[in-house]
Amino acid sequence: MKKYVLDSHAMIAFFEDEAGADAVAALLREFLANKAKGYMSVVNWGEMYYSTMREQGREEAEKVLLQFAKYPIGLVDADQALTREAAKLKGAYRIAYADCFAAALSLKLKAILVTGDPEFRQMEEKVSIQWIDVKA
Repeated sequence: MKKYVLDSHAMIAFFEDEAGADAVAALLREFLANKAKGYMSVVNWGEMYYSTMREQGREEAEKVLLQFAKYPIGLVDADQALTREAAKLKGAYRIAYADCFAAALSLKLKAILVTGDPEFRQMEEKVSIQWIDVKA
């Protein structure tokens, strides 16, 4: 069964109906039908919350978490091993630290990273990526 790691960019695109929302919706349907497995690092989950809170307020951020909880996406804690791998990626690439957690989780699970964030372009040879927006 295919495994996917969603970064906050992908989920925010879905919740805000931005470019790539349809691609994320298709994956969420696969998760619901038990045709694929979805995961997200708690660091990226928190990033999804604070990004929404900054732009739309705390009430909307809480709604996003409630909506997110309706999908079978496994939240993975940032333990010492995952944090070390994220730190190694941060040391090797010019990319946001939170994004390094999504990449590290993808590597750990041998999963496809789902994103539209162009920062990940520099990791394409290391991390398997499914782009949600062809303009990414």
